[in-house]
Amino acid sequence: MHTMELDLPLPPASALGRALKAWRHLRRIKQSHAAELFGVSQATISRWEGGRQSPSPDEAVRLRDAMAATPNGAADAALLRLVNGSASPMHLVCDLSHRLLAASKSRSRTWRVTPEALYGSSLWRYASDDIQRAESHLGELGWFEPGAAPVTLTTGANRWAEVPIHASRIRWTRLRLSDGSYARLVETVR
Repeated sequence: MHTMELDLPLPPASALGRALKAWRHLRRIKQSHAAELFGVSQATISRWEGGRQSPSPDEAVRLRDAMAATPNGAADAALLRLVNGSASPMHLVCDLSHRLLAASKSRSRTWRVTPEALYGSSLWRYASDDIQRAESHLGELGWFEPGAAPVTLTTGANRWAEVPIHASRIRWTRLRLSDGSYARLVETVR
């Protein structure tokens, strides 16, 4: 597992709690066992899942590490192939951690590093100011609700030559993977 960056924005407590509950149910983990895994009390797990308490930054990192998107089913493999083989500029990241899962050649051809070197790494550090602002408002837009609508935004350039972002319009689509986690499809809109 990769330790996630502490400065990644957290989803609202209620969304993080729903994600934790789904993660537990899919893995048949009881609250008491999750409490042991995360080094907290069972009551804390219950409060997180109920959206009544937010985890500390260190706890959030442990939750992100555990709940990070892990595409491993046949449908997930097909999604990765579609993204990697797309002629359109797009990439797929874990919605919680922003770890790169797949990237089309038209997206990565401007990068100074290969996608393979970035797989499993968070792309959050490359986010433009506009992307960071949009991320902070996703909860208000219902992003973390089931069936959330895609979000389209305009971004300016970032300041990273390694993984540059050019001024453009992009669309984020939230997709549920077979393990119950969420990935974000990031497409350049022409």
